[in-house]
Amino acid sequence: MRPDDVGAAITRTHQKEWVRVVASVTRRFGDLDIAEEAAAGAFAIAVERWPSDGIPPNPGAWLTTTANRKAIDRIRRETRREAKHREVAPVYNEMAGPVGTIDDDRLRLIFTCCHPALSVEARVALTLRMLGGLTMPEIARAFLVPEDTMGRRITRAKTKIAAAGIPYRVPSAADLPERVGGVLAVLYLIFNEGYLASGPDIGPVRADLTAEAIRLTRLLRVLMPEEGEVAGLLALMLLTESRRDARISPTGELATLDEQDRRAWDPALITEGHRLVRERIASGQVPGRYQILAAINAVHTSARDIRETDWAQVVALYNQLIAVDPSPIVTLNRAIAIAELDGPAVALADVDRLGERLVRYHAFHATRADLLRRLGRNQEARSAYDAAIELAGNSAEATTLGRRRDRLGT
Repeated sequence: MRPDDVGAAITRTHQKEWVRVVASVTRRFGDLDIAEEAAAGAFAIAVERWPSDGIPPNPGAWLTTTANRKAIDRIRRETRREAKHREVAPVYNEMAGPVGTIDDDRLRLIFTCCHPALSVEARVALTLRMLGGLTMPEIARAFLVPEDTMGRRITRAKTKIAAAGIPYRVPSAADLPERVGGVLAVLYLIFNEGYLASGPDIGPVRADLTAEAIRLTRLLRVLMPEEGEVAGLLALMLLTESRRDARISPTGELATLDEQDRRAWDPALITEGHRLVRERIASGQVPGRYQILAAINAVHTSARDIRETDWAQVVALYNQLIAVDPSPIVTLNRAIAIAELDGPAVALADVDRLGERLVRYHAFHATRADLLRRLGRNQEARSAYDAAIELAGNSAEATTLGRRRDRLGT
């Protein structure tokens, strides 16, 4: 490649990678000025070296690694940043490998954010902030806490990482099994935030978050190919993501499973998800939560029409899931399947028993409203829809619930 061709390639890379490199360095050191200076230095070195040395196999990784080293050099030079120096010293040692080493920065970051020394709430909040890209108000809404409370929680988590010297790395093979559960929980929460965003003034779906959660779960599967719950979560995400385009109507409202045009489902994602589910069944291992959820989604995506859904199999899988995860939300989802198998009256009795535990959960009221509607109890259904709309975090979801309420008779 001629030098001028290399220069043009660097320009194209600059346009593509600049924001990602700045974001990566900012996430690590918490200083946008340092990040921008370091990124500029990395690109300057690239312009100087690449024409003679050649473009590295992974330009983005090269630029990110070089920018991080630039940032560390600046911090070390500045005596007024001695505290920062102590904080990043373990990171520098972890980065001693050659420039361009294939090691995903975000995967290392998520294991840092999900370190067991942090509380579960702090792990989730910190990961959503630093990896998911959610704003403080979005995270606070997801946790149903005030924004300043969430801000303090995230600040304390960052402080603890620095004070405890928590290393910025993927754990050793011996430590991976006990660490993976917390990471999977966070990845699933990131995916769910993308599947139905919690912000009132944004679209119902954030494809960037669902895509990032899937990407990170794929990386985790490479690390742990025999871990059933990693495969299960990946299958669950893929089968859920396969329905994304059909979930949003042309008017921007949410479409329920029975309203979706199944021709818009992504067959490639369904095929991959089904393959993973079959592999887990064939393994003979006792399935965990994510594997059972993936199997439920496999039943749904196997049916050509809502009427062809094997509801008996869905209920049986929910019964299996309750034995693993006896949460009220699982029981609520089981009731939706029970309504199709045994009728809305039986399902409503199950739902009503959950009232005290799920009174602040919008899906509880939405499910109850739908069951009441099907039973012809329209006034009660209207009240339940009102409660669901008040608690809905997304404006598109609130609009959809309002449309269903307005269709009720007297």
